[in-house]
Amino acid sequence: MAASTAGGTQWYKAKVKSVPSGDCLVVTGPSNRPGPPPEKTITLASLIAPRLARRGGVDEPFAWNSREYLRKLCIGKEITFRVEYAVPSIGREFGSVYLGDKNVAMLVVSEGWAKVREQGQQKGEASPFLAELLRLEEQAKQQGLGRWSKVSGAAEASIRNLPPSAIGDPSNLDARGLLDANKGSPMQGIVEQVRDGSTVRVYLLPDFQFVQVFVAGIQSPPMGRRAAAEAVVETDFTSDEQNGEVSAETQAPLTSAQRLTASSAASPEVAPDPFGAEAKYFTEVRCLHRDVRIVLEGVDKFSNLIGSVYYPEGETAKDLALELVENGLAKYVEWSANMMEDDAKRQLKAAELQAKKTRLRMWTNYVPPPTNSKAILDQNFTGKVVEVVSGDCIVVADDSVPYGSPLAERRVNLSSIRCPKMGNPRRDEKPAAYAREAREFLRTRLIGKQVNVQMEYSRKVTMADGAMATAAPADSRVMDFGSVFLMSPVKGDGDDVSAAVASAAGSQQPGLNVAELVVGRGFGTVIRHRDFEERSNYYDALLAAESRAISGKKGIHSAKDPPVMHITDLTTASAKRARDFLPFLHRSRRVPAVVEYVLSGHRFKLLIPKETCSIAFSFSGVRCPGRDERYSDEAIALMRRKIIQRDVEIEVETVDRTGTFLGSLWESRTNMAVTLLEAGLAKLQLSFGADRISDAHLLEQAEQSAKRQKLKIWENYIEGEEVTNGTATVENKQKELLKVVVTEVLSGGKFYVQTVGDQRVASIQQQLAALNIQEAPVIGAFNPKKGDIVLAQFSMDNSWNRAMIVNAPRGGVESPNDKFEVFYLDYGNQEEVPYSQLRPIDPSVSATPGLAQLCSLAFLKVPSLDDEFGNEAAQFLSEQTLGSSVPFNAMIEERDTSGGKVKGQGTGTVLIVTLLAEKSDLSINAAMLQEGLARLEKRRKWEPKERKSVLNSLEDFQKEAKTARRGIWQYGDVESDDEDTLPPLAAAKKTGGRR
Repeated sequence: MAASTAGGTQWYKAKVKSVPSGDCLVVTGPSNRPGPPPEKTITLASLIAPRLARRGGVDEPFAWNSREYLRKLCIGKEITFRVEYAVPSIGREFGSVYLGDKNVAMLVVSEGWAKVREQGQQKGEASPFLAELLRLEEQAKQQGLGRWSKVSGAAEASIRNLPPSAIGDPSNLDARGLLDANKGSPMQGIVEQVRDGSTVRVYLLPDFQFVQVFVAGIQSPPMGRRAAAEAVVETDFTSDEQNGEVSAETQAPLTSAQRLTASSAASPEVAPDPFGAEAKYFTEVRCLHRDVRIVLEGVDKFSNLIGSVYYPEGETAKDLALELVENGLAKYVEWSANMMEDDAKRQLKAAELQAKKTRLRMWTNYVPPPTNSKAILDQNFTGKVVEVVSGDCIVVADDSVPYGSPLAERRVNLSSIRCPKMGNPRRDEKPAAYAREAREFLRTRLIGKQVNVQMEYSRKVTMADGAMATAAPADSRVMDFGSVFLMSPVKGDGDDVSAAVASAAGSQQPGLNVAELVVGRGFGTVIRHRDFEERSNYYDALLAAESRAISGKKGIHSAKDPPVMHITDLTTASAKRARDFLPFLHRSRRVPAVVEYVLSGHRFKLLIPKETCSIAFSFSGVRCPGRDERYSDEAIALMRRKIIQRDVEIEVETVDRTGTFLGSLWESRTNMAVTLLEAGLAKLQLSFGADRISDAHLLEQAEQSAKRQKLKIWENYIEGEEVTNGTATVENKQKELLKVVVTEVLSGGKFYVQTVGDQRVASIQQQLAALNIQEAPVIGAFNPKKGDIVLAQFSMDNSWNRAMIVNAPRGGVESPNDKFEVFYLDYGNQEEVPYSQLRPIDPSVSATPGLAQLCSLAFLKVPSLDDEFGNEAAQFLSEQTLGSSVPFNAMIEERDTSGGKVKGQGTGTVLIVTLLAEKSDLSINAAMLQEGLARLEKRRKWEPKERKSVLNSLEDFQKEAKTARRGIWQYGDVESDDEDTLPPLAAAKKTGGRR
């Protein structure tokens, strides 16, 4: 469409896209370019139509009738037009428009819907048909047509009684009430604006409620935002200014529609998404200023109306949502589609899939998402169920792997279903509602039963461990999913089994589908997979089972409160509390229990249903190889295969000082300690007292049998000699030596170090130095929370370092001075810093694990900070290490992987070391003993020669401190043999350390 000049003689063809007022048309012309065609706004030359209401105002008389006449006359039709003149000051063009062979301006004037202005400010600013227009106007006046009506009260009656939503106050609209009154019923309306392809603003007739409707089930590409300078142009389509006159009258406020459009005026410009403009144009040419039917489907949490829009096309009505999706201009949206009928949802989903396959418009570059699921082919097996992890995960021992081997166990997640999570006691996460019931449902039906497993797909998932203290990237693992089939029905399952049997018969399943049983009982839901995701081969049967559970209001679909079970966990309680509970277990000779975990070959966690508590239980007088010793894994695997999650009976004899109950355990009348001893996976230790152990004679016979056969730990047994389980002592190995600098001292025995020469140190320092630290973040734009990795400015030298948020203000950040407690990952110290000294960190910088390594002095028991001489010990260690410019050699004696928590810094391996300054003959360990600020740990009953030699040499320094009455020995020898472990640290130094 070429640009027009005043007095142009060229005529153009176009199509009417919208009719904003009684004297104005928006037209579009032909185009060979992709995307929406060009458009032009034409005001009928020399006409002035009544003005529609603006915000807070009212219509001029006959304004709506005038607009409606022109709308119905021209909308969607082809016209011919010519620009007669333009007024650059208001950026408008005025012209003559023909509909067929009829002059539109003459039709409007002859019906009395506009008045004629004789002349503009400049010569030539008038229609060439001015004389005829004036004649028709006079004729309409004489006949009393339109705005010239002579009927009394006609002018007042033509003014619409507009609700607040139509004149700029949508807050008064009761969206929920409107939905309740009209849900599912077609409502007539006129689309006044198209915000984007899937959002329209509509006058609902006959009350003229002005509402914004989001098209249900879809979302078109957004249109972005215009810059503030051009977001709103207050143009009065019907004012005198358009026809060339400058009025001194103050401009009326924006209309409701224009006010909604201007809501983002202060925002920066954001370009439309690809195909956003095409989607908007698609909706405009079908709906804008057209009569439509709106069917309200629902409202969202922001009270936005969600509905279906139907527009006329010939004699039929078209569904806008379906047309947009079929033409590749919108995507299917699950949350709003759920408000629609199932048939409509399926049509939209099928249309989107077809558009993706043909790569239509917005799907042009569509590539099926790199799904983290991958099909598993030809991996079917049979086996016995060893453990039920949760309602949707079990462990099966593969029959093709030798019995008792740890490799036999395969974890199988049930395909395409999701059950309530069991929580994580270590993180203090409690089981979700019905999680225990779902697991118990499977436990009572599957444990020890033979099953067929059809592996179907695997999925890679990221396991973000919230307890980790370092900035290491989250671990990932591959989860295998499959369908599990029970070979024989379980009595008492009623309709669930009947339905599953019918399903199995219809689909040739090799038994009862366990996932179908779970979902049918209401203990799980079916996952709604994405289009190209792998899923269960029996997906339809699972959906049917879910429908039955929902209609029957079973389990999680029930309106009833979920069952609540309070379990007292004595495994985490004090030893005193465990001892107090002992009489309850002595009331009955044998107590029913369920084995929850196999902690080692001879130690378990048991659930006592009658007492609703969990206890730690160990065999009396029987010990298996310890962690990392040979045959330890085999002992655990055997016990898992035999008793994990089985119903057992126990007989408790006593409780030890750690709170572990000692006694005997039977499964199906078999003493399981006998099973261990017969397999050669345990030793009998009768120092406990053979007279107090049940079946002691059977235990001795079992051990003798294993010795005679030289099984497992007895393979090198020679009668009369003791063996060492065939393990090489750790002490014979070369110990690891690290060169380190001490960066932070937590107490007299705990400290952080950095390894000298670690390439990661230089790399991190270079990365931090290269960062461009911006100004303090705007409150609300950056909201660090506990566990997040950030940049923090250290208070002592104002350097920026990697840190983890340990504690954050409750209720969010309100002031730049709000305090955050942070842990410096590369140095080990903590401090409180204000919000203004925190910055977000680039993932490439945070990905490297923390460089600070937690260490503990070997062979020593050092007073905690709360104990007497605890502060003196910490001060001495600080003086010896932090102030030294000489690096230290740290000989690693042990690695503590139990992950003891230290003042919020998280868990991880603690190095137990002997610390020795370079060019020094006296270790820090020995110096602590010499100053009387620590004492040697308790001697073990059996000690390797090397350890015994080290302790003997250190004991000389301790004797020196005792003789001189130094430190803790000032009142003599007060050493206690009751203490086996160092008490937990009560506090850590907040600042200081090495930089």
